[in-house]
Amino acid sequence: MINTDMFTMCIVKKDERILLLNRPPERGFPGYLGPGGKVDFPESIAESAAREVFEETGLTVKNLTYKGVDGYADEKNNYRYMVFNYIATDFEGTLLENPPEGELRWVTIEEAFQLPMQPWFKRRLPLFFEEGAFEIHGEWDEKMQEVQQYRIQKM
Repeated sequence: MINTDMFTMCIVKKDERILLLNRPPERGFPGYLGPGGKVDFPESIAESAAREVFEETGLTVKNLTYKGVDGYADEKNNYRYMVFNYIATDFEGTLLENPPEGELRWVTIEEAFQLPMQPWFKRRLPLFFEEGAFEIHGEWDEKMQEVQQYRIQKM
């Protein structure tokens, strides 16, 4: 049996600015990243992305555009980890005053690449702004306790 965890991430974009959250170290994955989280059964992947954006930012996103999947396989433990990625330019609402996952900040796309962030998010971020979709696939390295040998395929 293969166990699979599924997550979503959604970049909210307005003109040339994107909404990122700055996660504190005690929340895990510190630094800037897009809103997202675990897919709850039985919701759809897109429903999960919209729900996570709302819970973490207060914004209601519509007309999500699928951008790709990022994940890895851990063959030793029969485990697969998958993150489905979206971008949203159609949204409404007001940002939360006390967001649960960290400070919210609108930044230019150029500025975003200069912010502190996890290596996996820095690798994925430019792909949100390119034509088409992407797939990033890696393999879990038990000894290093991190994903190794990842491949990026653009579609």
